[in-house]
Amino acid sequence: MYHKYLFHKACKYIKFGSMSLYNKLVIKNRLVDFSSPLIMGIINLTPDSFYSESRQKSISSSLEKANSMIENGADIIDIGAQSTRHGAKILNPEEEWQRLEPFLQVFCKNYQETIISIDTYWSEVAKRAVDYYNIDIINDVSGGTIDSKMYDTIADLNITYILMHMRGTPENMMQKTNYSNLISDIINEIAKKIKILHQKGVHNIIVDPGFGFSKNVDQNYVLLNNLEDFKILNAPLLVGLSRKSMIWRFLEISPEDSLIGSIVLNTIAVLKGANIIRVHDVLDSKQLLKLINKTHSSNLSGWK
Repeated sequence: MYHKYLFHKACKYIKFGSMSLYNKLVIKNRLVDFSSPLIMGIINLTPDSFYSESRQKSISSSLEKANSMIENGADIIDIGAQSTRHGAKILNPEEEWQRLEPFLQVFCKNYQETIISIDTYWSEVAKRAVDYYNIDIINDVSGGTIDSKMYDTIADLNITYILMHMRGTPENMMQKTNYSNLISDIINEIAKKIKILHQKGVHNIIVDPGFGFSKNVDQNYVLLNNLEDFKILNAPLLVGLSRKSMIWRFLEISPEDSLIGSIVLNTIAVLKGANIIRVHDVLDSKQLLKLINKTHSSNLSGWK
């Protein structure tokens, strides 16, 4: 009954097409198939990321990190110049762009075949990134709530949009963790936004349920345990679990010691239908996917 309730609630907001098409989007003028999970590598151009080893102190170190991720099998590089950790203050678009552009000037010139995502909630930053550097994806952790112009900008740019669930802003999001029913509330909040995007002509949408954003530790694990319910939204599903506080707070360790926990939770996410895993540790995550694929492709043929 619970799943039937979810379906009917979401159907109020989404016009469903073929359910088999959700795992294919046109990105960089080619059809990207999400039926085999992809890896998104994280490049932070911030001095205050929650995970200290992801903080890049120079353009050259950031480029070296991105190159290593690509060599180790990253399918997408996600570049962020604004911290979205709990309590982080919001940079204005100009400050964010000043951090972002020097990296893009070099990186985009040398990696024209790589799918590049920009992690921003400012429409002005999104427009500049696409107009000047042909960025492929905009990853908006606010889901369009911080900048009211974002949806129209995405429609005008005709670009792939990652729609993440968050209530409020990074500064106050952890004060907004009250839900009537965690899973159905999140699905319906996302579904309403998908309907608006569809009305504006935006259909290349990837959904991120927003682990760690407006959810406490226990709620994050409920979310992960019910991740397959988000397939009702008929969009590729991205998860960002890498080294997050739901791991290190629960295990009473640090983000630097959270690799094993990240691998375990990303494995669960993939088995529950995640199409993209957003990670700090690309090589380890690539091995994770290889082992899952090997297991799925193995059978008893030829064995007694």
